[in-house]
Amino acid sequence: MSPQSTPADSHDLIRVQGARENNLKDISLEIPKRRLTAFTGVSGSGKSSLVFATIAAESQRLINETYSAFLQGFMPSLARPEVDYLDGLTTAIIVDQERMGANPRSTVGTVTDANAMLRILFSRIGTPHIGPPTAFAFNVPTRVASGMMKTDKGQGSTSVVRNAVYQGGMCAKCEGMGALNDFDLTAIYDESKSLSEGALLVPGYSMDGWYGRIFSGAGLDMDKPIAKYSARDLKKLLYGEPEKIKVDGVNLTYEGVLTKVQKSMLSKDVESMQPHVRRFVERAVTFTTCPDCDGTRLSAEARSSKIRGRNIAELCAMQITDLGEWLRELDEPSVAPLLAGLRHLIDAFTEIGLGYLSLDRPSGTLSGGEAQRTKMIRHLGSSLTDVTYVFDEPTIGLHPHDIERMNQLLLQLRDKGNTVLVVEHKPETIAIADHVVDLGPGAGTAGGSICFEGTVEGLAESDTTTGRHLHDRASLKGSLRAPTGTLEVRGASTHNLRDVDVDLPLGVLCVVTGVAGSGKSSLIHGSVAQREGVVVVDQGAIKGSRRSNPATYTGLLEPIRKAFAKANGVKPALFSSNSEGACPACNGAGVIFTELGVMATVESLCEECEGRRFQASVLEYTLGGRNIAEVLAMPVVEALDFFGDGDAATPAAHKVLERLADVGLGYLTLGQPLTTLSGGERQRLKLAVQMADKGDVYVLDEPTTGLHLADVENLLGLLDRLVESGKSVVVIEHHQAVMAHADWIIDLGPGAGHDGGLVVFEGTPAALVADRSTLTGQHLAAYVGG
Repeated sequence: MSPQSTPADSHDLIRVQGARENNLKDISLEIPKRRLTAFTGVSGSGKSSLVFATIAAESQRLINETYSAFLQGFMPSLARPEVDYLDGLTTAIIVDQERMGANPRSTVGTVTDANAMLRILFSRIGTPHIGPPTAFAFNVPTRVASGMMKTDKGQGSTSVVRNAVYQGGMCAKCEGMGALNDFDLTAIYDESKSLSEGALLVPGYSMDGWYGRIFSGAGLDMDKPIAKYSARDLKKLLYGEPEKIKVDGVNLTYEGVLTKVQKSMLSKDVESMQPHVRRFVERAVTFTTCPDCDGTRLSAEARSSKIRGRNIAELCAMQITDLGEWLRELDEPSVAPLLAGLRHLIDAFTEIGLGYLSLDRPSGTLSGGEAQRTKMIRHLGSSLTDVTYVFDEPTIGLHPHDIERMNQLLLQLRDKGNTVLVVEHKPETIAIADHVVDLGPGAGTAGGSICFEGTVEGLAESDTTTGRHLHDRASLKGSLRAPTGTLEVRGASTHNLRDVDVDLPLGVLCVVTGVAGSGKSSLIHGSVAQREGVVVVDQGAIKGSRRSNPATYTGLLEPIRKAFAKANGVKPALFSSNSEGACPACNGAGVIFTELGVMATVESLCEECEGRRFQASVLEYTLGGRNIAEVLAMPVVEALDFFGDGDAATPAAHKVLERLADVGLGYLTLGQPLTTLSGGERQRLKLAVQMADKGDVYVLDEPTTGLHLADVENLLGLLDRLVESGKSVVVIEHHQAVMAHADWIIDLGPGAGHDGGLVVFEGTPAALVADRSTLTGQHLAAYVGG
């Protein structure tokens, strides 16, 4: 050791030994610290299991253990990952693609602290002065407290009557939601029926269970048609306030149907609901902009206070780049530190390519890529160094033009002395890595091994799947299909669209492109998605617990259960681990959870069923020589043969399995919990389900999300098969290989936000490359070497 160096300088590696989480096959590796390491490999090869479920999870668990037992009780309890040894870990900051909380009260401004800073600014220098920062918060109502207050002044006590007003900024009419909802009562109940005949049309309101007892216990006539109810009874049924009642000796609470719907359904974001509840809400509820606050969510008092002629609602509605300009012109020495912080935060939005958003945009409407970049904003100006930043495909939803900016940000974080770990498929981002770890060789059980470790140059020369495809470049298609008709869009003005007229060709593969925020999703989701015969496959998360799996989600289990029941002469419910066939010891979960208070919950394999989830008696019934647990352990490709012919031939199951294999999920086992699937796998699973819908036009929102370069070819094959079967396919996409494969391209732009919203090009990919007047044209030309 040289005199200047110390033992501390030798800790420059993160060492992982014997990682076995999910499909990892006992792997060991060393990752250099203070470098940018890219993790590559096909979708499902184990990248997320290594980076998120092993390295980041253990770092978070160790940090949580430094807090008191009391605080740990409020934190998610994390079990130790399946790994022999981890060394050299630093604090991990995870920036993932999970959508922002879909709470309707949450906006871009509230999740990034920009609103909090603006509220303080207005409470200090807004004129007229109306109160503290809460007076500008649309989530805080104005409260008036009155009563007696006793003050002790030494000569006995004096009683004082006080009327204290705690000023909040919430609009009283819409309760800070910006919209009022009105119920279509014909969608709530059928007035010709009585309650016991099933008059209520709200999902979940069955009169066979507790609801029937609660309604009769509250004194409502169960056998009288609702049309014959008195005004008083009808009011109680629909709008009754919560009241305590006793039914069969049990204390319960009765509340009116609409009172309950308001609380249980309308306080949630529509996007996050289960499909049948969402359909009910869309049918039964109409949302109109609140007339009192004009959709701003704020009270008249909060809107009356202004700085340089603008109130807080107007600033939040501005495009963030314009807000940045406005703040730069504001010179107020009394709030200089606050202004500096606010300007820095707003500039970070622009730097990261989100300058086209506005602070009042509901956070639930952000795409996965936008949500991930919004979370990055917190870390851009951070003074922390020597931490490990973990990114999950940060280029998702980014145009090639924006990827260059994202690469700069990743390098900026590394150059401050941080370790940056990136799970990535895009060659442009893999190219900037200092070190690459390639997992594979396949997906699922065929993956979980390290195929390559080293430099990007070494990866390109290696004989791994990623190495072979790293320099793949799609070429423009030689022959193009002719459209069979057009889908007209006229005067589209959703969000930033500027009265757009465009004809989408039918019977071909049409790709909609443009930089992030140019108006692609606004055009397709706003003007095309709601039409008859249009099937939309978006990036929304799949709703499903650890009990859900590909077989339950796709409806595949239904024909399988029936086939088992028919072959054995018993009822289908026995072959469901969520119903009668479940192992009684673990209730069909396959594992037993032991709660240890504030310590991590221990998960152990159920000894009775050995993780198979079913009762021993159910496993004696077979179909084609296999029991139900063995069938659920099969990968899709094996199940295809099994249900294709022979004793177990089940056409309905075979059809679903063909679709799963078509979308590239042949390696998934039928019983794998949905919670363990990667983002790309979930989207392809949705695509497999929706391919069964009877639609003529398929709209896919960035289907290459989470796809390895090798899988993009399979996806293009699938899109071609869809078009050749007579469907029209519209794809919103940034991947140049998909653009090159299109029959027709519609490019939006020229920029983002109010600089976008126009169609800047319509035509063939070859014409776009030759034209080169748009950002997309320039990047596509560079990609195909045109």
